[in-house]
Amino acid sequence: MTSIKIKFRASSINGKKGILYYQIIHKRVVRQIITDHRIYIKEWDKNSDAIIIDPKDSRQHALSEIRKEISYDLKRLRGVVMDLDALGLDYSADDIVSEYYNRLGRLSFTDAMKQNITHLKHLGKRRTSETYAATFRSFSHYLGGKNLYFDVIDSHLLMGYEAYLKSKNLSMNTISFYMRILRAVYNRGVEDNLTDQKFPFKHVYTGIDKTVKRAITAREIKSIKEYDFSDNPPLALARDLFLFSFYTRGMSFVDMAYLKKRDLHNGILSYRRKKTGQQLFIRWESCMEDIVQRYNDKYSQYLLPIIRNEGDDPRRQYMNSLSYTNKKLKRIAELTGLCVPLTMYVARHSWASIAKKNHIPISVISEGMGHDSESTTQIYLASLDTAAIDKANRLILKLI
Repeated sequence: MTSIKIKFRASSINGKKGILYYQIIHKRVVRQIITDHRIYIKEWDKNSDAIIIDPKDSRQHALSEIRKEISYDLKRLRGVVMDLDALGLDYSADDIVSEYYNRLGRLSFTDAMKQNITHLKHLGKRRTSETYAATFRSFSHYLGGKNLYFDVIDSHLLMGYEAYLKSKNLSMNTISFYMRILRAVYNRGVEDNLTDQKFPFKHVYTGIDKTVKRAITAREIKSIKEYDFSDNPPLALARDLFLFSFYTRGMSFVDMAYLKKRDLHNGILSYRRKKTGQQLFIRWESCMEDIVQRYNDKYSQYLLPIIRNEGDDPRRQYMNSLSYTNKKLKRIAELTGLCVPLTMYVARHSWASIAKKNHIPISVISEGMGHDSESTTQIYLASLDTAAIDKANRLILKLI
C-alpha cells in the first residue's frame, strides 16, 4: 500500500510563504518531493490538506493554477505507482521518486555529478575532475547504481554512506573529502532551485583531521641511500626517485615527472610547480647529477625515467609510475627496518622536518618547498635570496 499526499510546510519567518511538497509513504519509508509552489499559511487548510481559494483574494488565479498543477502531479505520481505495481517487481519509495522525475525530465543529483565532472574536464581542471569522478564512483557503488534525485538526499542517507565508508577502513579525511564534494554539488542544486536547502550534511563529518606526521630522520635516509639494491633494479629506481625528491627540497612526484633536460641550465634546475604555478630554482648538486646520469636516455626529453613513452598520455604514465614507486618504497621500508610507511610524500615531509631540526628558519623552508598558502611566512618570502635556500639545502645534504 502506497500513500501519496500533498503537504504544506510553513515558513519559520512570519509573513513569508511556506512550501508545498508531496509526501510518499511506501513500506513505511517516507520520501518527499519539494515543489516550486509557495503559498501563505492562511491559504492552506491543514484539516483537509488542501489550498484555500478566497474569491476576493488577488491571488485567486495564481492559487487556482497551483491547485491544477498539483492535481496533475498527483495523477502522475499515482500513475507511476500503478505502472510499478503492474510490473510485479519489488520497488521502493526511492524508485517512485526516481521514476516520477524521469517522467518530469528534471535533472537528478546523479546527472548533476556527471555534468560537473564533464565541465571540470572542459575547463582543464583534470585533477579536480578525477576527484569528483572518484567520489561519484564510491557514492554510486553505495547506492547500487541507482539514479538519485536531490529531494531524496537526507541526513539518514548520508549517515548510511558515512558508515559504509568507515566499514571500508577509509580515513576520516578521505570520508570528509567525499562528503565535501557531494555537498558542493548539492548546494549548487539548491542554487538552481532543484531542491530546498535541508542541510543533509549536518550529521556527517566534513572537517579535517590532523594527520600523523610522516617524516624520517637523516640517519634513516642515509641507510636507504647506502642499502645495496644492485640485484633489484626496480627497488633501486624507487630508492633513487625518493632520494631525488629529498635532494631537491621535497620536490613533488608530479613535478619530477615533467622535468625536462632543458630545465637544467648553468647549474640551476628551474621548474614551475604544477600545484601552485610558482617557479622555483634549485642549485644543481652532484648527488642529483649521479641519479640523472644513472638513468640517462639520450632519446628522451625528460630528465628522469618516469614518463618513458612520449606517444602515450603523460599524466597516465606519471600516475601509474607514482603508484608503482610507492609500492616499491613500502618494500624498501621493510628491508631497511623503517617503522614509517614509506611513500614519495615522506621525502618532502622529511626535508622540512630535518631542516627545522637544524634551525633553518621557517621562512626559508617555506620558500624552498614552494609553499604559497602559508600566510604566516609570506611576509618574509619576497626578500629571500635563493642563495640562502641553496645554502640550507647543501647543509641538509651533508647530513646524508
